Amino acid sequence: MLKQRIITALALLAVILVCLFAPWDWPFVVLVTAVLSITAWEWARLNGIGGMAAKVVGLVFALGCTVAALNGVQEVSKPSLFWLLFSMAWLVGAVFVLREGTAGWLALPRALRLLLGIVVFAVVWVAVLRAYQLGINYLLSLMALVWMADIGAYFAGRTFGQKLVARKLAPTVSPGKSWEGVFGGMIGVVLLAFLWLWLDRSLAADWGRSFYGLVRQQGLTMMIGVCLALTAMSVLGDLLESLIKRAAGVKDSSAILPGHGGMLDRIDGLLPVMPMGMLVLALLARAV
Repeated sequence: MLKQRIITALALLAVILVCLFAPWDWPFVVLVTAVLSITAWEWARLNGIGGMAAKVVGLVFALGCTVAALNGVQEVSKPSLFWLLFSMAWLVGAVFVLREGTAGWLALPRALRLLLGIVVFAVVWVAVLRAYQLGINYLLSLMALVWMADIGAYFAGRTFGQKLVARKLAPTVSPGKSWEGVFGGMIGVVLLAFLWLWLDRSLAADWGRSFYGLVRQQGLTMMIGVCLALTAMSVLGDLLESLIKRAAGVKDSSAILPGHGGMLDRIDGLLPVMPMGMLVLALLARAV
């Protein structure tokens, strides 16, 4: 199982790097569109839409992204209000769903649940491609925040889980997650931020400024606070997906990634963090 996970992860990393460093923008646009279209298909299945209908959802989403890309939607700056409204809506919605539990989620009309997911994926599509427009360094540093939060949480949870805090994080949603994991993820992200600031000296000239470098300009306290807040949002994204999978009665969003489950399983933390990362920058620059 571990060998399969490593092989899949390396293959995905290779595809991402090739698309990121291609001399044209379109390979990365195609990659992001493909990833989120697959996620839309998985989302439809998780919400009771199966078979060909779920595939149609994914295809329609891909078509919509293609039309948007051809019209340059991803290249147009968005005002800070755009990112603020989405971020607030996502946060309030996530807290509401987690509080109401699986019964509350399933009580919502299926069409509404489907629409909510599609809207989130569409905004994330814009956020990722806007971040890409701002520079590879900015995009990778923001995505790495989520990856480090996951890695730190995994190792801290395995080492200290329920040894320091007796109460589990969300026992009815994801029994395996602990508060120690959350704190480990936060510490890992802060350490990553300082490491990336050091790397910025050699990367910024060719790849642009990193997320951490831009926020650091507002002060060290601001940078650490933003890192902690985005780590918390990553955890919320993970918990929200766990609840939705529990409501659907499945362990993984799909089996499309051998050893890893589905695409949604891999990007659940990115869904809130990418738009909120753009919000942080938009508040600094007014529009991004």
